[in-house]
Amino acid sequence: MTKNRDPWFKIAFQLRGSVIPQIMPLVILCSGFGLILSILYAQGLPVAFSTGSIIPSIVLGLLLVFRTNTAYERFWEGRKLWGILVNSSRNLARQIWVNVDEKEPNDFLEKQETLRLLAAFAVALKLHLRQENINEELAELISYEQYEKLKEMNNPPIEISFWISDYLNRQWNRGCLDIHQLTGMEQLINILIDVLGGCERILRTPIPLAYSIHLKHLLLLYCLLLPFEIVHDFGWGLAPVMGIISFTLFGIEIIGIMIENPFSRNFNNLPLDTICNTIKRNINDLISLPPSVHDHVK
Repeated sequence: MTKNRDPWFKIAFQLRGSVIPQIMPLVILCSGFGLILSILYAQGLPVAFSTGSIIPSIVLGLLLVFRTNTAYERFWEGRKLWGILVNSSRNLARQIWVNVDEKEPNDFLEKQETLRLLAAFAVALKLHLRQENINEELAELISYEQYEKLKEMNNPPIEISFWISDYLNRQWNRGCLDIHQLTGMEQLINILIDVLGGCERILRTPIPLAYSIHLKHLLLLYCLLLPFEIVHDFGWGLAPVMGIISFTLFGIEIIGIMIENPFSRNFNNLPLDTICNTIKRNINDLISLPPSVHDHVK
């Protein structure tokens, strides 16, 4: 039992990855406003009055739920797309490794380089989605000429997919692949391009700005009007009550903001570095097969 409880409490009091740093200024603002009203109420000033539920709680709740659900749908769709990328890379690597005949001594090395291009595609896609420049992580997977070429490209993953397709077509022209094998592999490359397009769609279709602005306005109005209605019930306890309410409401909104772009380096977003390392490890495991195993597979 103790073993199961420890992680729960560890996570509950963990600051890294939580929304506390982002919402703390707003929580302090709402709590401070509640404290000021408590002081004024204690001095007999008429600060307690009904706001008539100007912003119904259920309306605000539905807006927050919609905001969070929309963001999570984007997060989950991004995860599914990267899952497809992992599986398609594995399938394409396996088919290239098994089906492409090696007629010359250099063919084996060229095959290994092509398999590394699959890992390079994943890394290039990660950098592309994060809008980061080509770096050394990609340089270790491709040749110097290819690395310099990618620096000039606006969409490096597409260029890498062209290199893989070019390799497959050359092997077909040499008679190292039949047309059915080539067609199957090209379909897997098309899936990789579909993953690229799906991720770009998520990245370049943000939540409408008007919706985000309006939700923030409603949250502020709610948290600033509510104290007038409940100050007579809580008195000096209004400040902590408003702190808890604002912590809940602003926290839900910030969670939606944090996960709506699932490809950034935020702690709560997709572990793209880990996924890319998984693909690289799969490729390295495949190309490190001893010659006897490789001959047996062929």
